[in-house]
Amino acid sequence: MRALKLVDANRLELRDVPVPEPGPGRVRVRIAGAGICHSDVTIMAVGAAGSPFHGITLGHEGAGYVDALGAGVTGLTEGQPAIIDLMWACGHCRQCVGGRSNACQTNGTRWMFPTTPGLGPDGTMAEYIVADARHVVPLDGGPLPPLDPTRVAPLADAGVTPMHAINTVRNRLDAGAVAVVIGLGGLGHMAVQILRAVGAARIIAVDANPAKVAQATRLGADIALLSDGDTAARILEETAGFGADVVFDFVGVAPSVALATAVVAPEGHLRLAGLGGGEFTYSLNGVNAVPWGVTVQTSYGGTRADLDEVLALARRGLIHVETTDYPLEDYARAFDDLEAGRLPGRAILLP
Repeated sequence: MRALKLVDANRLELRDVPVPEPGPGRVRVRIAGAGICHSDVTIMAVGAAGSPFHGITLGHEGAGYVDALGAGVTGLTEGQPAIIDLMWACGHCRQCVGGRSNACQTNGTRWMFPTTPGLGPDGTMAEYIVADARHVVPLDGGPLPPLDPTRVAPLADAGVTPMHAINTVRNRLDAGAVAVVIGLGGLGHMAVQILRAVGAARIIAVDANPAKVAQATRLGADIALLSDGDTAARILEETAGFGADVVFDFVGVAPSVALATAVVAPEGHLRLAGLGGGEFTYSLNGVNAVPWGVTVQTSYGGTRADLDEVLALARRGLIHVETTDYPLEDYARAFDDLEAGRLPGRAILLP
């Protein structure tokens, strides 16, 4: 089979490798679509020899069709459409049992998220992947229409990560509330749709790309702003000077973090999901970048419950991924378009 291998820092090669066989309790999935994420670019930068990422198959967003079942697997059938869960948690530790599988104590550490395909085990940018059966989630069944695996692979991360961040503040998305979404790429364009589907808050969407700002209104934003020097003032004007109840930053660079802290309200919530290296100052002497009572939470991935909810919203037609398709062998162009900001949502590699 063909697989996109990280052979050196910032160097990928499409190679022929053996088709993996599913052992007991495992499932082989024929990949129909694999999403490309900025996290993949981050991993590529540290792919030199000696790195734990050297030689892996990239990709943590994937969906396809069940191709083969290992011994003892039940509940799945060959040919069934399925998506690969992002977080390969153990399912048994205190965190997992408590509904916090994205902080699994067995397959993760205090500083490292649980095992994730394409960030350790071989990932989804290949013709096949093997995973434990519990991490292969059907896209059909029940009264709702099935999902097309070529369209929905990014829901594993681009859907789940904003879903998890939103679920941490679900009780604040009532009528009269204001939610700000900063960054309207793969995660942000999904966040706008999820906020519209699950809450009554007014949505203000912000991006530096005019095309993404225009798209945000179509996806459900009440107000879409082009990021500039006046953005914070305009958001504060829309909130009578008090600020937004919830601010989601899906970029994480210094300017986006500065904007987020400038517009969050007292007793508001700041959710940082972007990995751009931005920071802000907090101290106990009362001179801070955020008002009193603000909760700050970083967010990576989500739980199986978050994934189930995302898939249900998609099957009901309430959310969708804006996608641009590329053949697997055209991976270089796909990554170039991602890094240049030319994608309206997510790039999908089609094996």
